[in-house]
Amino acid sequence: MTVESFRALAVTVSAGPPRLGATRLDTVGPEPTGPDRTPPGSTRLVAIDGPSGAGKTVFAERLAAAFRAEGVDPPVVHTDDLLDGWADQVTFWPRLEEWVLAPLRAGRPGRYRRYDWQAGRFGTQWTVVPPAPVVLLEGVTAARAAIRPELTLSVFLTAPPRLCLDRAVARDGAAIRAYLEEWQRGERRHFAADATADHVDLVVDGAPGVPHDPSTQFVTLRRRRVQTWT
Repeated sequence: MTVESFRALAVTVSAGPPRLGATRLDTVGPEPTGPDRTPPGSTRLVAIDGPSGAGKTVFAERLAAAFRAEGVDPPVVHTDDLLDGWADQVTFWPRLEEWVLAPLRAGRPGRYRRYDWQAGRFGTQWTVVPPAPVVLLEGVTAARAAIRPELTLSVFLTAPPRLCLDRAVARDGAAIRAYLEEWQRGERRHFAADATADHVDLVVDGAPGVPHDPSTQFVTLRRRRVQTWT
């Protein structure tokens, strides 16, 4: 168990290899041109995964702030925005690939339409994801096996299941508690089959009892390869 700083993690990631699309450079087509284009294979993709209520969104916000302090403004893509309802918990990935990841691999802007959970459909406006040096992907299954080889950093937030559920209910409302409980069951099935926590670079305590400044620091339970970039 180690207390680490978001700023140090941002510096480490910025010094790491841009892996998104780096293994597919022979398939992305000619190098793009224009003010909103970058060479293929220039993006460092950071995945922030873990169960609902573990603290992924807050972690992503604080890491993004640390990057901005270093002069990098990373787009943050929340997978919840790309789900077509509750049943699309895992199966949304082709949509993320088509709308966001494939364009970024090619050095072009991605874009997506946010799902409106109240209306039960996708909105009409597109959110643009520029091909930045760093892009944060936050949400359940963000660090799945399909994207692991292209991640510069993968993080898994963890917390006791009951606490996660209580946080999710407090955030989303007691009226959807039954949906959240089924969501938790789906998470557990996915994480077990994908072995996500066993493959990430950092496992982070989403409910730490260790003294630290949560606005600038986090508590790591396990670290894998972050500083070696192998």
